Amino acid sequence: MYFNESVLITPAAFVGGVGQVQQMQERLLGWNVPPEHSDLVHPHWRGFLAPGKYWHISLALVYFMLMIMSVVGNGCVVWIFTTSKSLRTASNMFIVNLALFDLLMMLEMPMFIANSFVERMIGWQLGCDIYAALGSISGIGSAINNAAIAFDRYRTISCPIDGRLNGKQAAVIVAFTWFWSMPFSILPIGNIWGRYVPEGFLTTCSFDFLTEDQDTKVFVAAIFAWSYAIPISLIVYFYSQLIGSVRRHEKMLRDQAKKMNVKSLVSNQDKDRSTEMRIAKVAFTIFFLFLCSWTPYAIVAMTGAFGNREALTPFSTMLPALFAKTVSCIDPWIYAINHPRYRLELQKRCQWMGIHEPEPTHDTVSATTEKLKTEDA
Repeated sequence: MYFNESVLITPAAFVGGVGQVQQMQERLLGWNVPPEHSDLVHPHWRGFLAPGKYWHISLALVYFMLMIMSVVGNGCVVWIFTTSKSLRTASNMFIVNLALFDLLMMLEMPMFIANSFVERMIGWQLGCDIYAALGSISGIGSAINNAAIAFDRYRTISCPIDGRLNGKQAAVIVAFTWFWSMPFSILPIGNIWGRYVPEGFLTTCSFDFLTEDQDTKVFVAAIFAWSYAIPISLIVYFYSQLIGSVRRHEKMLRDQAKKMNVKSLVSNQDKDRSTEMRIAKVAFTIFFLFLCSWTPYAIVAMTGAFGNREALTPFSTMLPALFAKTVSCIDPWIYAINHPRYRLELQKRCQWMGIHEPEPTHDTVSATTEKLKTEDA
């Protein structure tokens, strides 16, 4: 057996007949990276066999379908929520912002498809930086935007009269989500702190979590806290406060009804509150999907920096990236399924979707939507 850092040649089995020679050749990851760009490929990946072309083509087809889903779904969210008067509310600014982050994630997909057909990163370091920066901005931005949605739901439901965010406040928070996503997305581009490198099949890029030095370990710990731990903690806090507020309100209504010897004290405001809770459940569902999609990636990064990196194979690192892309495409369809006003607008504008949503009565209209007349005045 002959072995070097780029090619593994298995000795042929010289059997079966005179003059019949069978030679089998298998390549290691990084076989098609020229020496001048060899620093892009961490030595960890060079120890694995390169996946067959069918793996690359299969993933390219999956990403193509996800790209179509994202363009249609998130495009409809941005289009309808920004052009429909009944949906142009302060709260829905966060929904549009989430769709924009998801569309930014979608911009990686054409690059990945092209990379898959050549089985390497097109553009070398520049292509890697662009690909990884798009994923970083969209991933970190989605995380903190989910925290903003949780904060908005908490304020809207816990303090329905004076706790709602107005348009200016929502715009400031939206701008803050983009600011939050920038530091750890820009610093690796200039190698100021951290750097972007290929991973998995070497057709995707992310921040370096494999280099064994103190600077890399501190960077990985910092980005883990900034992009994952802090947003998740905020989300858990706001939703737990929301649930506590709802429970206290319901207990107060039950106690008051018992004192007045009536069955229920549900008012129109409480019905609006119930509608807002349904919207909050949709937001919580999207947060849960975000948690499921980015937790595996966080585990991979922390394992690479602080754990047993031998457990990280090209396949095990490609799957978390695929989960993250998939959830960014599912988000808008969650709203399409669960948001009555959004479904109604889809029914009017996209009849080819076959949606049949009954006209909502006053009691089923979101309290946020009903505030439009006040906000637009």
